[in-house]
Amino acid sequence: MKVVRLLKFMVSMMNAYGSMAMLMFGRPLQICFDYFPLTALVESEIFCLHGGLSPSIETLDNIRNFDRVQEVPHEGPMCDLLWSDPDDRCGWGISPRGAGYTFGQDISEQFNHTNNLKLIARAHQLVMEGYNWGHEQKVVTIFSAPNYCYRCGNMASILEVDDCKEHTFIQFEPAPRRGEPDVTRRTPDYFL
Repeated sequence: MKVVRLLKFMVSMMNAYGSMAMLMFGRPLQICFDYFPLTALVESEIFCLHGGLSPSIETLDNIRNFDRVQEVPHEGPMCDLLWSDPDDRCGWGISPRGAGYTFGQDISEQFNHTNNLKLIARAHQLVMEGYNWGHEQKVVTIFSAPNYCYRCGNMASILEVDDCKEHTFIQFEPAPRRGEPDVTRRTPDYFL
């Protein structure tokens, strides 16, 4: 609760004093990020995280035992949760992004089975339709930034889980940018 109050205070300071507030409150803001959760578990069945799995993590209890109150290291299991990606190949692979790993369907199936999960929901890759199923619908990538960097033309989505644990995807396009005319035709790629 203290973290939420501190964030609200810092947002109000930034609104009042602009970027100078970041100079005054930069360190406290950084400390707040060190307290944010890395993962979430929805109805004990849907494992939610930013990136993907880690070869150092077999169970959810391994994650619960992390010392979360720290800046995310540049390598290791905490880093892997943020930067790993699913892959079409089996097993573990070296991530071409330079952090985390790639993991195959066999890895996600084993992790889901071991932890009694039905789904791994993650976000770390741009997908054109806003969401993309993988590993025989045991992993889903949900991307919530429409028209990423104002040039990718992608949809965005959120996953909605109802009381019966049924899920639906809500897709959306970007809102018009302030001060720009609403363009109804897509700009040809050669102008990008």
